[in-house]
Amino acid sequence: MFKKFSKFWALVLFCIFNVLITSASAIDLDEATRTVVADSSGKTTVLSPEQVKRGKRLFNATCGACHVGGMTKTNPNVGLDPEALSLATPRRDNVASLVDYLKNPTSYDGLESIAEIHPSIKSADIYPRMRSLTDDDLSAIAGHIMLQPKIVTEKWGGGKIYY
Repeated sequence: MFKKFSKFWALVLFCIFNVLITSASAIDLDEATRTVVADSSGKTTVLSPEQVKRGKRLFNATCGACHVGGMTKTNPNVGLDPEALSLATPRRDNVASLVDYLKNPTSYDGLESIAEIHPSIKSADIYPRMRSLTDDDLSAIAGHIMLQPKIVTEKWGGGKIYY
C-alpha cells in the first residue's frame, strides 16, 4: 500500500515541478539580450517578445530542416554563427542583410545567385513554405538568427560537436 502511494506522490511532485519550473521564454529575455544589429551601419534594434517567439517558430518551420542549431546540413563549412555571417560577401551579420539574403540568396562570396537551391522569396515557386512569408516574418527569422548566439552561445552554428 505504501509503495502505491509513494509512486503516486512522486508522480504528483514531478508534475508540479514541471508546471512551476519552465524553460526560458521570450519574456524572460531582458532588453539587452533582445538587442540585435539592425543594419550595416551598426544601428541596433530591440526585438519584442512577440518577435522573438514568432522568429523562432518561423525559423523552425521554414529553415530548421537544413539549419538545425545554426549549422548548415548541406555545407557544414558555412553556418549561421556570427563569424561565418560576418565573413560572407556581402556581410550578413545584421537583420537587414539577412532579410535581403532571404529574398535573393547569393553564394558565400556574393558572386552567384543560389535562389534555385536555397529557399527564398525569389524561388517561392520551388519552395512553397516561402510563399506566405511577409517582410515582418523575414525580419523575425533574421532576428532569431541574430539572437541565438546570445542565448546558446558557441553551440549556435557549432555543428556536430553539439548536435
